Amino acid sequence: MNVLIVGFGSIARKHINALKAIGLDCRLFALRSDFNVKYYEGIENIFDLNQLPVKPDFAIISNPTKLHAKYIELLSDSHIPLFIEKPPVSNLDDAEKLDSKVKSSGLFTYVACNLRFHPCIQYVKNHLSKGHRRINEINVYCGSYLPEWRPGQDFRSIYSANSEMGGGVHLDLFHELDYLHWIFGAPVSVKSVKTNRSSLNISAIDYANYILDYRSFSASVILNYFRREPKRTFEIVYEDKTWHVDLLKNKIVDGAGDAIFTGDDSYSINETYLAQMQYFIDCLGTNRLPMNTFKDSIEVLHTCLTDE
Repeated sequence: MNVLIVGFGSIARKHINALKAIGLDCRLFALRSDFNVKYYEGIENIFDLNQLPVKPDFAIISNPTKLHAKYIELLSDSHIPLFIEKPPVSNLDDAEKLDSKVKSSGLFTYVACNLRFHPCIQYVKNHLSKGHRRINEINVYCGSYLPEWRPGQDFRSIYSANSEMGGGVHLDLFHELDYLHWIFGAPVSVKSVKTNRSSLNISAIDYANYILDYRSFSASVILNYFRREPKRTFEIVYEDKTWHVDLLKNKIVDGAGDAIFTGDDSYSINETYLAQMQYFIDCLGTNRLPMNTFKDSIEVLHTCLTDE
């Protein structure tokens, strides 16, 4: 397979490692913007799409979110299937314009939200309806410390910290809104508060608080860049018990602390990238519509950007 990578940051390398780990025989081309970039073994650098010696079997869009729209449009004109790192684009104007274009061209698209492949999220998805319990409340929390995301690099220089580059905690932590949509469907209405008043002193949004209103319950989602002790949890308050889902510890317990689901202690989040890439390759090989197309993800983006 011939694979084009647009944007060669840390997330691109995770997808490349996933390609290698699943044993896919592929020739990799990286579209670079800087002629003085570091060489990576097995990667062929190009500096213009016209330099591609072959038509890619698919392209990975993993550049800063603000630039997604440009390359989705360029590559859709060439009918190249797209594996798009979340979020699909950074604003709704681009979303509406490209949604129409992608639909009319019949382009194969998948938006990468690897938490859908997390064992705890999959357990909830597969077992939620079997208990037939009424849900009264959902609480989601994801907080970590942005300065520690990329050790050795000034965090204020990365796209996450800069609104003009498409950064912001609501876009970076798109996963939480995505898995709620995947498990429970689209909410009836959404309200949000987004600020950047923390001690991080960055231009991008560093705190977001959402209330998603469903027909029989409401879901609260809190996201931030400034929590020193990482926390990523998902709480389901049923009428008779509560599920506490800890994505970092890979386990689900009830209110008494009894185990509902316990994952492998050696589990690594990197395994979600492998499972996701294998899923994408399988869908592409059989021309099967994947579960998270560009159109599907635009629905989540509407929730994400509510009140903007």
